[in-house]
Amino acid sequence: MARIAGVNIPTQKKVGIALRYIYGIGPINALEILGKAGVSQDLRVHQLTDADVLRIREIIDNGDYKVEGDLRREVSVNVKRLMDLGCYRGLRHRKGLPVRGQRTHTNARTRKGKAISIAGKKIAKK
Repeated sequence: MARIAGVNIPTQKKVGIALRYIYGIGPINALEILGKAGVSQDLRVHQLTDADVLRIREIIDNGDYKVEGDLRREVSVNVKRLMDLGCYRGLRHRKGLPVRGQRTHTNARTRKGKAISIAGKKIAKK
């Protein structure tokens, strides 16, 4: 099992897909890294040699890629800064509501959590 940037990437998947398991590496970054390393994107992870894995690891470490811990820390600091400023987006983060203008009358269950029923809300039929 290959370990890159502190993440065990799946061995049966193609390298271009498996690199996406690293937080901060998406489809475009994965292809760019493979191009720099000179590794075919059609290879599976278990077919990679130790030299290939080492080249990929060095490119991620030395390149301009923020991944895993550093990126998570930066994102959390940015969110904390918004909350400390007390701006609109910070208040939405603090309340646990959607930040980017989505509707909350219905939906938004991922951010708001499980729906809480309110007793006596239904209007009785006359």
